[in-house]
Amino acid sequence: MFNKLTIKDVTVRKQNVLVRVDYNVPIKDGKIVDDLRIRESLPTLELLRKKGARRIILISHLGRPNGEKVLELSLGPIAKHLATLLPDAKVSFINDVSGPDVEEAVEKTPVGGILVLENLRFYPGEEQNSSDFAREIAESTHADLFVQDGFAVVHRAHASTSAITTEVPSIAGLLVEKEYENLSKITQNPAHPFTVIIGGAKVEDKQPLIDVFAKSADHIIVGGKIAADGFKSKLKNVYVAEDFTTDDAGQKLDIGEKSIVHISEILQNSKTILWNGALGKVEDPQFAHGSKVVAEVIGANKNTSVICGGDTTGFVHQVLKENQKLKYTLISTGGGAALELLSGLPLPGIDALDDR
Repeated sequence: MFNKLTIKDVTVRKQNVLVRVDYNVPIKDGKIVDDLRIRESLPTLELLRKKGARRIILISHLGRPNGEKVLELSLGPIAKHLATLLPDAKVSFINDVSGPDVEEAVEKTPVGGILVLENLRFYPGEEQNSSDFAREIAESTHADLFVQDGFAVVHRAHASTSAITTEVPSIAGLLVEKEYENLSKITQNPAHPFTVIIGGAKVEDKQPLIDVFAKSADHIIVGGKIAADGFKSKLKNVYVAEDFTTDDAGQKLDIGEKSIVHISEILQNSKTILWNGALGKVEDPQFAHGSKVVAEVIGANKNTSVICGGDTTGFVHQVLKENQKLKYTLISTGGGAALELLSGLPLPGIDALDDR
């Protein structure tokens, strides 16, 4: 059970609400490639507006500007896209996060309006978890309440996840609650048969997951580069992909048909499925077949299904666009945060929120 206060538990009417969202979305040639994280923030924003929040001020980061202002990483274009998703809301943008200009922009934001502040990581104080930086933001925005809804960053102790909670009453948004509850169910009380699919490239990143679920999972399936590189396990419930599709140079870049058939049979009989890590080089359509079949089998069956990890969620999101009949319980927005929660590690950005 999620034991932190959420926006469902409190009154926000006539309050200035500061919301930490995660709008760190992929951008290519100035265009947003995948707006999933932006769209996942909408339920929280819409509920705050419905409950009568006076103003909603959004803070986020984008990319890794390393404490410097990088024009290509401005949140200005993100604010414009958000405005298209919330056509009945007045969405504006200010290219700073604190100071007189921000204070003036907040005052000019109409009742029920949304103001997007500039990229937090343009300022060293964000990643330094600076209390002074957090206080400047809180004071400049006249924030009455802080809402943490950027699940993908709650594993970081930054100013917008940790220090800010000492300045303003701090609660969770709907996305953070949804992510936490669904991921926690996987670790605490999964329905059986329970299957964990592990892919990706770095075994050191995924071994902790295998260790965590070694006893609770009925099946652990290993694919991707990890399997291609010869991963072995002495656990009886671990199945490692046994055949592969190769390129002209002989590189194993996707799981083969024998593995696909066997994995599909396991998944069709599973009641709970956790998938982390693509099973092939999915950015190349020629080697995305195995992952696509797995995504379709999971989405077509009635089960509890949690998809996490940046490459996996992005891929499944594209599959879902092609076939909207597929259903998944949770396509997580948090890569590292999801992994750390599943591995039993603390999440500073959630731990710091006010308890119920």
